[in-house]
Amino acid sequence: MPASFHQFDLNLLRVFEALVSEAHVTRAAEKVFLSQSATSHALNRLRSQLDDPILVRCGNGLQPTPRAMAMLGEVREVLRKLEQTLAPPKVFNPATSKRVFTLAVTDYFEAVVLPDLMPALNQQAPGLVFNLEMIGPQASLERLESGDVDLVVGLDDSFKIPSHLLITNWRDEEPVCLVGEQFDDIPDQLDLDGYLALPHVVMVDQTDADSISIDSVDRWLSSRKLKRQVVVQMINYLAAARMVANRKTVLTLPRQMAEMFSSWLPVRVVEAPDELPNWSMKLIQHPLYQQDTGIQWLLQQLQVTDATA
Repeated sequence: MPASFHQFDLNLLRVFEALVSEAHVTRAAEKVFLSQSATSHALNRLRSQLDDPILVRCGNGLQPTPRAMAMLGEVREVLRKLEQTLAPPKVFNPATSKRVFTLAVTDYFEAVVLPDLMPALNQQAPGLVFNLEMIGPQASLERLESGDVDLVVGLDDSFKIPSHLLITNWRDEEPVCLVGEQFDDIPDQLDLDGYLALPHVVMVDQTDADSISIDSVDRWLSSRKLKRQVVVQMINYLAAARMVANRKTVLTLPRQMAEMFSSWLPVRVVEAPDELPNWSMKLIQHPLYQQDTGIQWLLQQLQVTDATA
């Protein structure tokens, strides 16, 4: 009685293909790297499970049965698909890839890092496309979880990041203050009391249509029961820098961004209070894609850029 699908030994499919293709037990054994006796035993099992002789001795040797010949093409296709499915994933080749990467990034990445990074990426990987979306801590981490975002770049460690995500230290930036050049009564170094006495332009991170998360400096101040005088909250650093150029206010931001804006606008960099902590920015990926060679390549490029900054 033939075996049902659940009873059939799928390991016999490779032996079946070899036996029917070669119509010769010894050659089939060599093809599947089995002994002749093991191949003969497998043939007997196939005959029992399929209720068909498979190979029949004729005048000039063995001949596959009509049923075996009818099955051969389908069995080969099944084996081919299994081989493709079980094969290791293709290694990412930046020189030929046309992959689209989606990154959730900060203004810092877009303004400070990306302009220097893109020429090197274009040289190594001219076919790549990068879709950037502005970071919103909760929304971006949710999109990373769903696979809609490949990497979250630049989120600082003041945000609570789920422990199952893979976090790589990326950049540390010291905070400085940006003020208008015309306000020369603001000293070049602010102590904490002087910092808190000035009106502030505060950056916020847009998470979704209904909520915003507070600037990391305010989180630090709040933990010490301190508070800034906030006159305006903004989501774009360049627009905020233009604001402080024309109004006696202070904008707190990473040093490299501040120095860049001071070369464009009538603003100057003053030192922030020593007590303010550095921004410790992270690269965040999902463990599901830890073996993705494309994402690993991109992480390496971001870290090389950091090392040479």
